[in-house]
Amino acid sequence: MIPQLEAVALACERDWRMLFEHLDLQLAAGDMLQISGPNGSGKTSLLRLLAGLMRPTSGEILVQGKPLAEQRGELARLLLWIGHAAGIKDLLTPEENLSWLCALHRPAGREAIWQALETVGLRGFEDVPCHTLSAGQQRRVALARLYLDSPPLWILDEPFTALDKQGVAQLEAHLARHCETGGMVILTTHHTLERKPSGYRELNLGQWAA
Repeated sequence: MIPQLEAVALACERDWRMLFEHLDLQLAAGDMLQISGPNGSGKTSLLRLLAGLMRPTSGEILVQGKPLAEQRGELARLLLWIGHAAGIKDLLTPEENLSWLCALHRPAGREAIWQALETVGLRGFEDVPCHTLSAGQQRRVALARLYLDSPPLWILDEPFTALDKQGVAQLEAHLARHCETGGMVILTTHHTLERKPSGYRELNLGQWAA
């Protein structure tokens, strides 16, 4: 079976320093890959490479067996990216933010958006400006995208940031369910996962340091 996403002999250099090289990985339906490693090892850079937001110093990224350069449209169809920052607009409401973000790929109706916001604990905050929300609530607005009709591949940079204990447990369970139903997750986190799907594995970038 051809992997959905694959990296072959990947290398990444930032600020004249090689972060990692000769890195290989494969991701298929049902897999969860946790990227770990010390600060500065290139965890976020690797996520950005896999999401097509950066180019590798050397090596190749394949999407469904074909070079990423030929498959950017397919990767966009497959991918939901949530970076370390919440990535929402302060002056827009949670509903407006989600409507705008979903319109980029899979438009969502008001009822579905409100249901997603209720699921992440934001009932009653649907129509207030996001700048009035706490950091944890803003993170929940971003994560509500995971509860809407979404692509199969989720690439998440520190998704547990600013969440309380209940929010962490809820998100862990949701990520595991996504993989158990054929989805794929790549994430960075300093949090020790309590809920792991059968397709879970960890990649420690410290082992690939140049």
